[in-house]
Amino acid sequence: MGNKMTLTSEQKTTLIDTLKQRFEKHINRHKNIEWTAVQAKLEANVEKLWSLNEMESTGGEPDVVGFDTATGEYIFYDCSAESPKGRRSLCFDREALNKRKEFKPADTAIDMATAMGIEILSEEEYRALQQLGNFDLKTSSWVKTPADIRKLGGAVFCDRRYNTVFLYHNGAESYYAARGFRGSLRV
Repeated sequence: MGNKMTLTSEQKTTLIDTLKQRFEKHINRHKNIEWTAVQAKLEANVEKLWSLNEMESTGGEPDVVGFDTATGEYIFYDCSAESPKGRRSLCFDREALNKRKEFKPADTAIDMATAMGIEILSEEEYRALQQLGNFDLKTSSWVKTPADIRKLGGAVFCDRRYNTVFLYHNGAESYYAARGFRGSLRV
């Protein structure tokens, strides 16, 4: 085993194979993008592979959803049908966790995303993801919260119900078994 942020050769191969299979199965998510170019970028950025492996191991099913022509980066989002199972029951951030007097969750969405080397989706990114399929029909996902809302103790999350994407609010210290977070990664 290597250090914390590296993968073994076997782990890299397994992850790249998994990502390739998902890429080919869901071609509608990344029209006009060639897998060979994505794979070359992944192999040149081993630290990003580690983050993708973290996304995968927590149930996120990361997939390519776009390409930023300005930066030359491929954009990956968590594309699991429901909010990633290994990232649920989390309050929003460290400040919220510290305010809880009892029944504290194990972690926070923001801290976990940071530790994984990914960004939590914004509302705009979440809505873009929903254009690629129907996600969070039974769960919900924390999204980046505007500073003015967070300053007042709130946080926002999204889900899809009745064929519509909804944005809701909650106290940032709240957590539920059906609420997690989705992340993004640029490679």
